[in-house]
Amino acid sequence: MENLVDFVAAKYLKKDVTKFNIGDTVDIQLKIVEEGKSRLQTFEGIVIARAGSGLGESFTVRKVSYGEGVEMVIPLNSPSVEKIKVAKKGDARRAKLYYLKRKVGKESKIEEKVEHAKVEKAPAPRAESK
Repeated sequence: MENLVDFVAAKYLKKDVTKFNIGDTVDIQLKIVEEGKSRLQTFEGIVIARAGSGLGESFTVRKVSYGEGVEMVIPLNSPSVEKIKVAKKGDARRAKLYYLKRKVGKESKIEEKVEHAKVEKAPAPRAESK
């Protein structure tokens, strides 16, 4: 029975999902249908939580708009999610960033993760003997 569920779920899983973590600032393009017309609407915010796995995986994005905190819980494999783009990589040390709800202004910022390029060391030059 479990194999049958996995078989059906595999049909609906998205193949090209952008990799992102907690603390990252993401731009999500959502497909909105109004009166028979569809358009794309962007929602930019910080990922404060991820939950679930497989077809039921979702994530929570938070932003402050006109002084009010706005959160959206978005299913990762939803057909209404057109594209997810990572704007900034965040350096979070927790799995859930719910404490950001109580922070105001600069306190609510998350440090940006700096990735260092790996530099290979060149072999030391040999001293020539006379």
